[in-house]
Amino acid sequence: MGRASAQYQRIVVIGTAGAGKTTTASMIAARQGLPHVELDALHWDPGWAEAPLPVFRERVARALAGDAWVTDGNYGKVRDLIWPRAQLIVWLDYRLPLVLWRLLRRSLRRGLRREELWNGNRERLHDQFFNRESLFIYAVRTHNRRRAEYAALLARPEHAHLALARLRTPAAARRWLAQLR
Repeated sequence: MGRASAQYQRIVVIGTAGAGKTTTASMIAARQGLPHVELDALHWDPGWAEAPLPVFRERVARALAGDAWVTDGNYGKVRDLIWPRAQLIVWLDYRLPLVLWRLLRRSLRRGLRREELWNGNRERLHDQFFNRESLFIYAVRTHNRRRAEYAALLARPEHAHLALARLRTPAAARRWLAQLR
């Protein structure tokens, strides 16, 4: 398990939908005194419209141009802008039942409270439970694929510079976060 300290100034948090990437990245950023860049906020325009790819890539490049940051997300279309500059990957590699439970709690909270996420967007309970584009369906479809994809990506020579904290349980994540300054 990778150890975080001041030596890591550019950190990426990855994991399947609902694993807690944003919460974890926010906690790391606060404890390390680093800016937190949430990729979803750069990707989603008002009305749940995806930013055009050139716009999204420019936003990411601009947001991560500095020497210190923590970001979260699984966007393969900007990975080439992020991973080469990153120093540490924090991989929330939780089991699917746990991820689905967390996704359920989060979706209910956000939907019932009408929480604004990014650019005026809000989760709608109907969309989360009765829609083919539901995050639940997405999490089920992508969980094992992401796990294999990340293992393969992290084994590639161009990513050998990255330290890795692969956290397989929330307890492991709490222990890892506790050792941050």
